[in-house]
Amino acid sequence: MSSERKHHRGSSDRGPDDLSLLAGIASTVLLEAGFRTAPSDAAVAEAEAMEAVEPDGSLADLRALPWTSIDNDDSLDLDQLTASEQTDEGRTRLFVAIADVAASVKPDSALDENAAYQTTSLYAPGLLVPMLPVELSNGLTSLNEDADRAAVVVRFELDEDAQVLDGRVLRALVRNQAKLAYPSVGDWLEGEGPPPGRLAGDERLQATVRQQHEAAQALKASRLARGALELAPHEARPVFEGRRLVDLVQQERNAATELIENLMVAANGVVARFLSEEGEERLDRVLFAPKRWPELVELAARYGHSLPPSPSPMALQAFLAERHAKDPKHHAELSLSVVKLLGRGVYLASAAEHEGPGHFGLAVEHYVHSTAPNRRYPDLVTQRLLAAALAGEEPGLDSHELSAIAVRCTERHLAAEKAQRRVLKSAAALLLQERIDEHFAAVVTGVTEKGTWVRIHEPPIEGRLVRGERGRRVGQRLTVRLASVDVDRGWIDFSA
Repeated sequence: MSSERKHHRGSSDRGPDDLSLLAGIASTVLLEAGFRTAPSDAAVAEAEAMEAVEPDGSLADLRALPWTSIDNDDSLDLDQLTASEQTDEGRTRLFVAIADVAASVKPDSALDENAAYQTTSLYAPGLLVPMLPVELSNGLTSLNEDADRAAVVVRFELDEDAQVLDGRVLRALVRNQAKLAYPSVGDWLEGEGPPPGRLAGDERLQATVRQQHEAAQALKASRLARGALELAPHEARPVFEGRRLVDLVQQERNAATELIENLMVAANGVVARFLSEEGEERLDRVLFAPKRWPELVELAARYGHSLPPSPSPMALQAFLAERHAKDPKHHAELSLSVVKLLGRGVYLASAAEHEGPGHFGLAVEHYVHSTAPNRRYPDLVTQRLLAAALAGEEPGLDSHELSAIAVRCTERHLAAEKAQRRVLKSAAALLLQERIDEHFAAVVTGVTEKGTWVRIHEPPIEGRLVRGERGRRVGQRLTVRLASVDVDRGWIDFSA
């Protein structure tokens, strides 16, 4: 039987400035994980001295399309815009514009060194560490409202079965006509609110966003029919009043987040196929068939559902859909358990002449990350491969270099996820520290050699089961007592 870990911070230790406390913890955690907590001085100097790249005559002029951005309320590094139109044949033609970061961030520059070292922007309560200095990511390479910007545009059409046709990639000049946010756009699309921001009074913009919403839902239905997994978000978002942490809430999808998610998946697939058809190597994003499939079979069986002995995304999605219909309240906990058993995605250098192993969770055979070059290094690398292919030039990266980038980006992506989860655990411990000895309804979300993990529902927080853990199984429901917390370490211990 494991002993309980020490409770280091009691309620008397808590001050009014939780945001600064968590920012300090985040800084320590990121440094320990090998990340910088700010872009290098050389990268910042390079960004400050940079001027906007003047577009040349080779760019198609697509500024007249009804471009909009939809992102988080506080996002300033706008990586993509979307637009749509109806073709003469009655099909929906969709456009995804991606910030042309590769035109400004050159290989072997200080900016590239910083991006290659970090590989990702890092987000934590009270602390944002951009992969590229904000002078670039929020400024010159951000697709800001009312700004003319060079972009890589992915264009494709949908047939009546929501199959992607006529996928093309081109460089173009674009102009964001409305900076929008997920919550208000989602409310509007779902009939719960008015048209937000510049959508109000602009029937053309309203029509294009609605058209994209319908296309995204058709794409989603098509992917689900092929076996894509629909997992509920399981991350919790800290809520602050001023600088004091008051809650952790379950992140939820809405019509706007699904619009962007489904259009980006389609655009990434078009980019992957384009590179393959052009004979270029790719930096694929891959999720292999799960090695822990027998545990998924066992998990489903505990709910009275039978999965086949070999991995099948269609069978797994059928189980998820069944459970969501029967018990939507606890779908996030089930999704978390499934995510742990699926394993982690990786980046993989893929030769042009070979099919990639695909992405088990998305049910796609060709997939890359390409739509967030301000925030992710793999997307910037893919953009360089695209630029070379479009110009008919050599990519400047051989197989060995691309493989090394894939390994580095995979390792750093996993480290970033772990670090950010660790800071959220500190936030959860801070929120719970005044509730020691309270009892909560919980579900077992993980059982490994390292320990047994449970998740309480309200607030949605996961912790370690340190007493009464023996013989527990994933998916089992139980009542737990909050035994101890450690805010600095992000430890939350329960007993049964």
